[in-house]
Amino acid sequence: MNDKILLVNDLPGYGKVALSAMFPVMSHMGFDVYNLPTAVVSNTLDYGKFHILDTTDHMEKSISVWDELGFTFDAICTGFILTEKQVKMVLDYCKNHMKSGSTLYVDPIMGDEGKLYAGVGEETIKNMRGICSRADLIVPNFTEAAFLTGMYCDRERVTRNEAEKLIAELRKMGSKSIVITSVFAEDGYLVSCYDDKTGELFHVPFDHIDVRFVGTGDIFSAVLYGKMLRGEPLKKSVIYTVNVMHRLIRENMDTKDRFKGIPLEKNLNILDEEWEKLS
Repeated sequence: MNDKILLVNDLPGYGKVALSAMFPVMSHMGFDVYNLPTAVVSNTLDYGKFHILDTTDHMEKSISVWDELGFTFDAICTGFILTEKQVKMVLDYCKNHMKSGSTLYVDPIMGDEGKLYAGVGEETIKNMRGICSRADLIVPNFTEAAFLTGMYCDRERVTRNEAEKLIAELRKMGSKSIVITSVFAEDGYLVSCYDDKTGELFHVPFDHIDVRFVGTGDIFSAVLYGKMLRGEPLKKSVIYTVNVMHRLIRENMDTKDRFKGIPLEKNLNILDEEWEKLS
C-alpha cells in the first residue's frame, strides 16, 4: 500500500495553500505524510505584500541527511518549485527514488489565467518538462499545459479536439497519465484527461463557480493523488475530485477573506461524503 508520501511544495505561514492545504487532506485520507519545503512564505501572495525564504540550502542538506539515513517514500508529489536549481535537485532526487519503486506525481506550478508567474522563464519551463517527462501523473492547469507544449499560449478558449492535442504533446514529452484542469472549451469548462493504464482519453465537465479561492489547485491535486494512490481508477478519481472541489467552493462562498483559502479542517467531512455518493 502506498502510505509514505513526500510532498515537495512551499509552506505558507498564513493561508491554506500548498503544504498547508495538502497536509490536512492527505492526512485525513490516511497517508503518512512528509514534506520538503521549497520556500517558506509569510502568507499567500494575493495579499500583495509578502516575504519568501528560499530554502534551497535546507533542501540540499535535508536530502543528504535523508540519503544517509536511508529514508524512502512510496510516492513523491511535487508542486511549487522556487528556482531552476531546485528543479534540477528535485528531478535528480525523484529519479533516484523511482529506481526503487517510488511513483511521481507532478503539479507543474508555473502560471495561471494565461500568464506565467513572476520569475518563471524558459529555463524553468525546460526543467519542468524534465520532471513531467518522468511523471506517472501530471496535473497542469490549462496555462501550464500550454507553456509546457508551446501550444495555444495566447488562447483562453479551445475546442475539445485542441485539448486532446495538448494531451498528445504532453504524452510525446514522456508524461504518462495526464489531467489538465481549467480547460475552457466550446461547450463549457472541462478537466481533460488521459489514463495511461487504460489508454482512455476523456473529459469531465464541471459547473464553473465565479468565486476565486487561492489554493484550490493544491487541494485538487491532493484529493486526486489520494484516490490514485489507493488504487482507484483515474476517471472515477477525477470525477470525485471535481465533485469535492465544487462542494468545497460552494459551501464556502460567503467567506470574506478568500485570500487565505478554503478552511479545510472544518470541511474534511466533504471528502468522505462525496466518496460515499460515488461508491
